[in-house]
Amino acid sequence: MARKSNYSKGVYDQLEDVMARLSAMETSHKEGQKEIKHLNSIVRQQEKEIEKLSDTVKAQAETIENLEQENASLKKENQLLRDDNDRMKRILNNNSANSSLPPSSDQAKSSGEKDPNDNNDDSNGNGSGKPANQYNGRTASQKKKGGQPGHKGTTLTRADVEQKIKDGVFHHRIRHIGKKSDKYITRYVPDTEVVVTATEVLIYADKDGKFQVPKEYSSVVTYGSHIRTIVSCLYSEGVVSNDRICSFINSITDDALDMSEGTVYHICSRFSNLCEREREGISSRLHSSPVLCTDATHMTCDGKRTYIRNFSNDSSVLYVAMPTKRLSQMEKIELLKGFTGILEHDHETALYHFGLGHAECNVHPERYLLKNTEETANRWSHHMSMFLKGMNSARKKLIEAGSSHFPTESPARYEARYDEILALGEKEAESTKGRYNRQEERKLLNRLKKYKENHLLFLHNFEVPYSDNMSERDLRKCKNRQKMSGGFRSMAGMAMYCSILSFIETVKRRGKKIFQSIVELHEGRPVLA
Repeated sequence: MARKSNYSKGVYDQLEDVMARLSAMETSHKEGQKEIKHLNSIVRQQEKEIEKLSDTVKAQAETIENLEQENASLKKENQLLRDDNDRMKRILNNNSANSSLPPSSDQAKSSGEKDPNDNNDDSNGNGSGKPANQYNGRTASQKKKGGQPGHKGTTLTRADVEQKIKDGVFHHRIRHIGKKSDKYITRYVPDTEVVVTATEVLIYADKDGKFQVPKEYSSVVTYGSHIRTIVSCLYSEGVVSNDRICSFINSITDDALDMSEGTVYHICSRFSNLCEREREGISSRLHSSPVLCTDATHMTCDGKRTYIRNFSNDSSVLYVAMPTKRLSQMEKIELLKGFTGILEHDHETALYHFGLGHAECNVHPERYLLKNTEETANRWSHHMSMFLKGMNSARKKLIEAGSSHFPTESPARYEARYDEILALGEKEAESTKGRYNRQEERKLLNRLKKYKENHLLFLHNFEVPYSDNMSERDLRKCKNRQKMSGGFRSMAGMAMYCSILSFIETVKRRGKKIFQSIVELHEGRPVLA
């Protein structure tokens, strides 16, 4: 019994021990559950915080993406603005020396602004800069203004007057000042007087009793050839409006004529028709010319942009009114049809459809080369400009010496040097800065390379001029007309002006007297054979 009691007690002790251990484990478990619960709470809080942070990161990512897109857009806009700034700088730096702008656009720079490449002295005190209308190639010299030593003057001398009186050119009239005696000195006063003369033309009946009235006397009163010539000169040479012509004619005749604007227009219209007859002879002479210079300038007609084109050589000038410069309009010009000579022009590709040869004007490339040198500071464009001028100078000296061509080896040597300069340009163009500078330089290089034969044709044929300046000078009269009147009202009026100008400029070119030639034309006599 003692054993049993000890066994039970041992079991009981074990049970108590187990229960104590179990109780401890339960307590520990409860504490672990509390800790797990606490940790779960912390995890849930962190998950919420992570979720918030994820949303923040996502929002920031979207913001960064938007900023990157905005940055890319701003970079693109900035590049466009920089390119446009470069373009505007190029435009602002344009003048008549480095572009096709007229000399009238060259205004003096603001006070204190000095161009390091400009050696011109601005006498107006407005800083350095070329005054408007100063010739491109003119440089200041130390010579005094006026006629230089050795220059033959054109002053009307006493001997000239007395010879003209003797020849009957001057009417002689004597005026006495003071009391007559054998002692006196002489002074001459050349002058002119306007005397209105009415010539009465008597037309007699023929044997049949009919009157054969010449066409020029179809009206009872017809203005004579001299007054019509004065009107024609004022309209064409003077670029005077019809109302001012009336005012002038009536004024110098002391209102004896009382001419109307309609009469002025009728006289000019009839003069244009007479010039149109002479125009055929001018065109025929030009058609057989081995070389023709041609250019076009824009004119305003009825508020629209139109053009006047001219064709010139040493003896004739022809002006043509054109609504556009397109090939379809050029094909309507009779002179160009069947022309077998060389056309000298300023890189008008439409003209390459006519003639058997083409020469490019070299003055315009000189301006573009100067512009390229100013904008890029590359050496090749300066070398090419000097080289072109040097070849022209060498050619002039040969012509003055009576030669009609270069020595046999010279053209090949010049062409090789031309190619060397272009090769230098290709190399330097690789490092040119600025989008527009690169574009314009590439265009210039391509033009000089592609049209090399046309630019250097003056080396091989001395009849071909170095530049197209002859045509450009001939077109200045049209620009004066544009500035004075503002343009034309119709294409018919512009065509009438072109006919008259063709006649007058050809008369000048052939050394004929303008007034007398117009008188002869009004009297029905041919002037230009």
